[in-house]
Amino acid sequence: MSRDQWLLNQLPVGMLGDDFFTRFVSIFQAEAGTLTAHADNLPHLADPTLTPPAMLRWLATWIGTTSIDPDLPEETQRRLVTTASRTLARRGTLGSLEVVLGLFSGGPAFVEDGGGVWGEGEAPPDHAWVVMRVESTGTLSDADFVTLVADHIPAHVRAELWVGDRQIWPQPTVGVRHD
Repeated sequence: MSRDQWLLNQLPVGMLGDDFFTRFVSIFQAEAGTLTAHADNLPHLADPTLTPPAMLRWLATWIGTTSIDPDLPEETQRRLVTTASRTLARRGTLGSLEVVLGLFSGGPAFVEDGGGVWGEGEAPPDHAWVVMRVESTGTLSDADFVTLVADHIPAHVRAELWVGDRQIWPQPTVGVRHD
């Protein structure tokens, strides 16, 4: 059975002789053929390496990645979505932070934290901190980069983000007196 004639091939032989009826049923066959073609592609829509470019940034929003610049090359966008999705299970850990920072900054990222494993009563008094260093914010503005990073830091952790020799988060307070 030819796939392009699948609906007409199901009609009784007597109906196929009527030209008007055959053309009328062909309209529905063409529409249904479009739907089945889309259904055949459905498993590929959620694959960031295969999905059409128009779907890629929307797919990124499923995992909370909303800062992908549509002007970036398609392969870069695909790499961002793929890598961001792989880090979800380890979100907030030192390794995940290094990967995400390096991915969006376009260079190496250095992360130091106060985390660790201690016996009961042996934890230092201040262990919930992280210092992150990158050379660039990549294609993102400082504010967008900070927003991206803030989404990956646990709420109770005190964090510093440095770009080169500038601290961009939290903003250092200059000239404020605490008397």
